Amino acid sequence: MIGAALPAAMLPSGPLTLAIPEISLACAACLILLCDVYFGAGRRGLTATLTMVALTVGVALTGQYGLTTQRFLLFNGLYVADSLAGFLKMAGFVAMATAIFYSQDYLEQRAMRGGEYYVLCLTALLGIFVLISANSLLTVYLGLELLSLSLYALVAFDRDSGIAAEAAIKYFVLGAIASGVLLYGMSMLYGLTGTLDLDQLSRIVRRGPDAALMIGIAFVVVAIAFKFGAVPFHMWVPDVYQGAPTSVTLYIATVSNLGSFALILRLLTHGLAGAPAIWTQMLMAVAVLSLLVGNLGAIAQTNLKRMLAYSAIANAGFVLLGFATGNNAGYQAALIFTVAYVITTLASFGMILMLSRSGFEHEEIADFKGLATRDPLLAAMMLALMFSTAGVPPFVGFWAKLWIIQALLGGNHVWLATFAVLVSVVGAFYYLRVVWYMYFDSPGDRPVPEARPRMRLILLLNTAAVTLMGLLPNALLSICQRVLP
Repeated sequence: MIGAALPAAMLPSGPLTLAIPEISLACAACLILLCDVYFGAGRRGLTATLTMVALTVGVALTGQYGLTTQRFLLFNGLYVADSLAGFLKMAGFVAMATAIFYSQDYLEQRAMRGGEYYVLCLTALLGIFVLISANSLLTVYLGLELLSLSLYALVAFDRDSGIAAEAAIKYFVLGAIASGVLLYGMSMLYGLTGTLDLDQLSRIVRRGPDAALMIGIAFVVVAIAFKFGAVPFHMWVPDVYQGAPTSVTLYIATVSNLGSFALILRLLTHGLAGAPAIWTQMLMAVAVLSLLVGNLGAIAQTNLKRMLAYSAIANAGFVLLGFATGNNAGYQAALIFTVAYVITTLASFGMILMLSRSGFEHEEIADFKGLATRDPLLAAMMLALMFSTAGVPPFVGFWAKLWIIQALLGGNHVWLATFAVLVSVVGAFYYLRVVWYMYFDSPGDRPVPEARPRMRLILLLNTAAVTLMGLLPNALLSICQRVLP
């Protein structure tokens, strides 16, 4: 899956060139924090504007220096730069810029103007980038902790909300346990193999599994399942999604998913590539439970954020099914599914932020009643997003699920493919319920949504991307096959 690595000495511009996304993010976080301390008072939107500028510069620098078609090892093998890392980092920049744009009005209306919000978002993205380029167990753990600690603080960002504080404490306690489990599993792998390097680890575990290795891998899979929000380690997901400010929920549901994908890709398909027979069986069990519990749990929800939380659990099951195949076709399908899910979920939570206003959180499913009468354009966009998440053609969500199922059939996992189809049919119910409320229920005394032309434009472009990627699916497929050969 991963080609031979070239030493950093062969790079014409030096080893720091390919690490430009991380360097630009770290510098931007420090500068924005200083600007907020000394110049932020009395200047509305300064830190948000600087953050958007930093992300735009990051995209430009990554496109110029951070993309490569070869594989390079930097910093004594701790860091890897390849085509997949460049693609995921570009996706991370774009996803975070979209999330920040959607969140600005929401934060202003609720007087959550602290510049530390944007700094924490940048440090969380930095943690994701470290995970994406990790080539050592040490680098994996550093990136994961940087991401996790930033998210804990973001969940508790609304200091006046007791629900947010409760969600943050639950997330922190369970996250700390998961981090401890991961660290223990990594220590077992290091004790058994004598190396932290993922390349060497992959070669050593090919010699044959033993009981201690299986236990170490089991601890690693447990921690990965927690970060994905997969069953039976999903307890935090509904409470955090509902309790956190919607702008933070948007970030957790979309941008941080790229970090979860990188975690499983680097640890299992790279570092433990020599023992797929062990972890694929574990992933199958977790994926099946996630699909079942996620889809059944979502049916009973009346809060849209909580429903999308259970939907995220079910969708994590689809991603894990792709990895459970143990082959490149499955990994590519999992990458496609992750990209499609992130793009669709960005717009779904953006819709909630669009319809919310000061003193009112538009997060109950009943709040969408009669939206087609009150605002036909927003209703049409929400319909497209719900259809895509449900897997209805021709939207990108349909192709994402189809390629997962094809990968399962290609790996002779017929029963898993059949199960995935059946639970997808069940899952379509709660997505279509939102559509029913919008088009077939009376709006009552619910007001017409505010204009917000800039946000409408971005939402329209986001929804258009979901539709266009579904109409031209081979473009996304070819990109994912190229970056993950």
